Amino acid sequence: MSELYQTLSQWSGQALWTEVIWQILPLMLVLTVVAQFLLIMRGGARISLILGYAFLYLPIIVLVVFSFNEAERVAVWTGFTTRWYAHIFGDGGRELKETALTSLQIALISSSIAAVFGVMAALVLVRIRKFWGRNVFAGLIYAPLIMPEVITGLMLLVAFQLLFIDRGFMTVILAHTTFAIAYVGVVVQARLQTFDRDLEAAARDLGAGPLSTFMRITLPLIAPGVIGGWLLAFTLSLDDVVITQFTKGEGVNTAAVYTFSQVKTQTKTWVNAFSTLIIGLVATGVFLSYLISQYGRPKS
Repeated sequence: MSELYQTLSQWSGQALWTEVIWQILPLMLVLTVVAQFLLIMRGGARISLILGYAFLYLPIIVLVVFSFNEAERVAVWTGFTTRWYAHIFGDGGRELKETALTSLQIALISSSIAAVFGVMAALVLVRIRKFWGRNVFAGLIYAPLIMPEVITGLMLLVAFQLLFIDRGFMTVILAHTTFAIAYVGVVVQARLQTFDRDLEAAARDLGAGPLSTFMRITLPLIAPGVIGGWLLAFTLSLDDVVITQFTKGEGVNTAAVYTFSQVKTQTKTWVNAFSTLIIGLVATGVFLSYLISQYGRPKS
């Protein structure tokens, strides 16, 4: 207790409460989990739900608040400012903007490819109920949903080495496409489950061929699911770190990996500002994905 008192006495003014927050935040999170478990056991579902949301979103709120901190040191609040956002969009964030452009290119290409193959996989799984190897095929498609990213990244790294493929921009796109197909497939498959196939039968009776029926009937009706899956794949590719770290080559860097490397060496407030922008972009993408995937869905 005496050491704690001496430590507290060394802190001054405005820095006191911010330092206390950063010191006790991990303990608060652990206590939240314990309290939530006890409340569930005793039937306090509403309070447990509040604590659960606090456990998930309190660190994000702290990060967003401190992105407006005037000090370069993250944990010490010295005043409100927006200069770190200006730093990102100004000359000081040139390298960050270059990595952000690379991230956008990778996300756009990988999510677009994943949308095509995800639709094909969903159609096969929904329309063809029985074929040899169906369970294996479904397992391969959806394995990235449950497999740890470290394992996925390591397997892709080994695969590229065995195939004598030099790591670079294209290997990152292939890696992101691999796990993005699963997310697109899940969203599109859910859309196809409620699809009225009588519309396709009517088009075929009127003389439309298989391709014409798909392009004019099927695709427009499942388009909200396809777009929603594409947005979800785009946001997941944009903020991926682990798989990208395994599959990127020399001279290729994404914004997420660059930010992570900066945090390992020196924690600057501009990292909080950039992370806030990424959180806003990802949250917007996920929200739009949900809205678009729900558009036109029959109400139960």
